[in-house]
Amino acid sequence: MTGLKAATLSDAEVIAMSNDACQEMDARAEIAPSNSEYTRRLNSIASSLGNEIAGTPVNYKVYMADDVNAWAMANGCIRVYSGLMDLMDNEEVTGVLGHEMGHVALGHTKRAMQVAAATSVGRNAAALSSNAAVSAAAQSKLGAMTEALIGAQFSQSQESAADEFSLNLLVDRGLDTDGLVSAFDKLAAMNSGSSSMFDSHPASEDRAAHLRAMIAEKKK
Repeated sequence: MTGLKAATLSDAEVIAMSNDACQEMDARAEIAPSNSEYTRRLNSIASSLGNEIAGTPVNYKVYMADDVNAWAMANGCIRVYSGLMDLMDNEEVTGVLGHEMGHVALGHTKRAMQVAAATSVGRNAAALSSNAAVSAAAQSKLGAMTEALIGAQFSQSQESAADEFSLNLLVDRGLDTDGLVSAFDKLAAMNSGSSSMFDSHPASEDRAAHLRAMIAEKKK
């Protein structure tokens, strides 16, 4: 796979590679069982948001880890960490999920996959095809690309766009919007060293203020 090829991955290729990356992450994680309070709570929250993003089916899981984090991939794979659910109430988690759905709907996660694949070119990422034979080398390359993908940081404009997507989604579905703001208030109050989500989502105070202004405008 060349750098140019990585930058022009088709939607089908992005989905296939996202499937591989999500499976890789799931294999490493401790996933909350279906009968756990975390999973029941997440399923209840997710049901209010719908089961697809711009036609892409969504699947949710909770990772049992203390990280205050959540992420999504272009294939509709959304993962929430138990640390975030411990910190936030249902309305705040709903706002965060809407934000992650925004990254998918707006094409940000597709672009992140393209960048992650391009970054992996130097590691002979040709082995990352979903049709490749499973081997230790292929798994190592897949792991490297997956780490790059999960660790990718979105631009400030992308983050703002995902915030606005979440707010509009909440309004359209008649859901509480204050939780989206207070979620960022909580992230802003945290030590950046203790939160993966804080590290990849800069300027939480400014974003909370921007969202408050948008909510006030919508209430006029």
